[in-house]
Amino acid sequence: MRAAGEGAVAGVVATSVMTGWMRAARRCGLMREQPHHRIARVVLLPGSSEKPTSAERPVGGIAHLGFGATMGAAFGLLTGRHRPSAPAGAVYGVAVWAVSYQGWLPLSGIMPPAHRDRPGRAVAIFIAHIPYGVTLALTLRRMRRSPR
Repeated sequence: MRAAGEGAVAGVVATSVMTGWMRAARRCGLMREQPHHRIARVVLLPGSSEKPTSAERPVGGIAHLGFGATMGAAFGLLTGRHRPSAPAGAVYGVAVWAVSYQGWLPLSGIMPPAHRDRPGRAVAIFIAHIPYGVTLALTLRRMRRSPR
């Protein structure tokens, strides 16, 4: 349980970093809306799937942190008590992207698969998952310092 808890905390930190990258991509014109806002609108705020609502930003932000924490907890369990490397985290971040943006999101009709999405958005979302994974691994690594 400790490994999952550490992973969840690291997942929140990593999601915060990732969100910063995604906001920067939006400011650069690569994304019209944050994907987690759309996911919140479609999944958590039924009846408002096409029209943005005032609730989607806070609900989407909380859901994004929750998903990031959940994926962090899974990584914490996968790594056990080991101190994961940054490359391992990057690979995990890309795996989370693949399962989400090439898997359950297109299958549920929430977002198109990455290869059919707007190129700028698809690349921005893919790249954002790399700092998520690296931050996740490095935060866990720091939390799991070896005793001196």
